[in-house]
Amino acid sequence: MGDETAHLHPQTARGQRTRAALIAAARTVFERDGYVDSRLVDIAAEAKCSIGSFYTWFDSKDEVFAAVLHEAQSDMLHPGTGRIEATDDPVAIIAASNRAYFEAYRRNARLNLLLQQVAAVDPRFREMRRARSAAFVNRNARAISDLQQRGLADRGVEASMAAKALSGMVARLAHDVFAFEGGDHVDELVETATRLWTNALGLTTPELRVD
Repeated sequence: MGDETAHLHPQTARGQRTRAALIAAARTVFERDGYVDSRLVDIAAEAKCSIGSFYTWFDSKDEVFAAVLHEAQSDMLHPGTGRIEATDDPVAIIAASNRAYFEAYRRNARLNLLLQQVAAVDPRFREMRRARSAAFVNRNARAISDLQQRGLADRGVEASMAAKALSGMVARLAHDVFAFEGGDHVDELVETATRLWTNALGLTTPELRVD
């Protein structure tokens, strides 16, 4: 991906500021105009720099789009369900993980929609999207397997397949509500998704609290 070029690490503070301003400006323009209709001159203008300065740090529109995604990656990446210790409430851990995902998706809804659109036609961004999805599915699969081994979850479901199904459900909920509907009801999403997760894994509790 272009973002892995030598442009990645400016050697001066001024260069770092210029590159950061271009990435922030590119995100603004991409989210406002869409990927196809965004123009490099508009990104440079938004960053208050020349088009020559843009080409100092980026070779193309797809390279700066990759840089935007890289900057947002830690926020957008589903935290997944990590190791659940014996003293932890597994339902509470799942609820917290779902909340973190929904809140991150809401902050980045437009960018996620753009990534989906660009990934449909560009194999490089398709691979980026696939790798991001695989990362949190794999973490969730490990957590489900651990719960099964400890007798806390239904051993009749295959952990990897369950992780794909449940993670996909949460991702689709977020996509439909935040990217398409413009919704903002995180609490309802967290409660619904967490009940479905825990019911599917046999972790149902009489009163599910997500506050």
